[in-house]
Parts: sequence; structure tokens; C-alpha cells
Amino acid sequence: MHIRNSIKALIIEEDKILLTKNKYTEDYFYLCPGGGQEHGETFHAALIRECIEEIGCSVDIGELLFIREYIGKNHEHASFDFNAHQVEFYFVCQLARGKETNFQPTNPDSHQIGLEWVSIEDLSSYQLYPKELIKYIQQYNNSQVTPIYLGDIN
Repeated sequence: MHIRNSIKALIIEEDKILLTKNKYTEDYFYLCPGGGQEHGETFHAALIRECIEEIGCSVDIGELLFIREYIGKNHEHASFDFNAHQVEFYFVCQLARGKETNFQPTNPDSHQIGLEWVSIEDLSSYQLYPKELIKYIQQYNNSQVTPIYLGDIN
């Protein structure tokens, strides 16, 4: 087994965050745009590629805000995620200006059905993964100090 790196974008504008909307069976869930780092690819290159694939536009990458681990055997989806071990790196990002923002994903994830600007205040009423991230996003948006390493959370 190996550990997978995943690079994620926190795109916040006017107290809203841009999320991918996904559907599995009859349930909807939301994720921050981003995904797996490929061999030989830097974090920034991976994040730009993933944002083009999932939201249809490039991003300007800011600071690293959070690091989250996901060790599948420790969480609710252990029955099918038992061997998963992923480290996610969340960067503050802005949509690249000067380029057309058409939000036409070039290669959306298999469960992705759209994009949605979600009010940060209302995040807890959405099925965002990881759920534990909600409180840290809200603290950050309210200019409160947050930890960088969040641990093995879901």
C-alpha cells in the first residue's frame, strides 16, 4: 500500500466557497476542488491541473492552509476504504483573473454533477467531506487562528 497525496483548493469569495457537487446513488455530497498528485508533478502543478479538470478554470495559489490525513480504516467508510491512506493539502486559491471563467470542467470526477457557491455560514447543512473541515473553514473566514495540521479527520 502507498500513501496518496491530494491537493485541494479553498476558493472563497464574498463569504462563499466554491465546491464540486457530487451524487452517489440518491445522496449529494460536496468536495473542495482538487485531487491526486501525479508522479513528477509539483503541488502547484497538480492543483492547477485539477482545477481546470473539475471547475474549468485555472487558479492563483496562495498559502498552504490545512493538512488533513485520511486513514480509511479509522472512519465510517472502512468497509470499502480500509486500505486507503491519503494526505490532503488545502491551499487558499483565487480564480485566475484575466482568463474567462466559464466553469466548464474539462475532466470532472466520476460522481461530479456540477459546481456550487456555498455560503460558509451554511456549510454545516451540506454534506461536505471531510465534515470536520467545516469548522476550520468557518474559523479561517472569521479571521480566527486555525491549526495547519488537522490530523486524521473525516
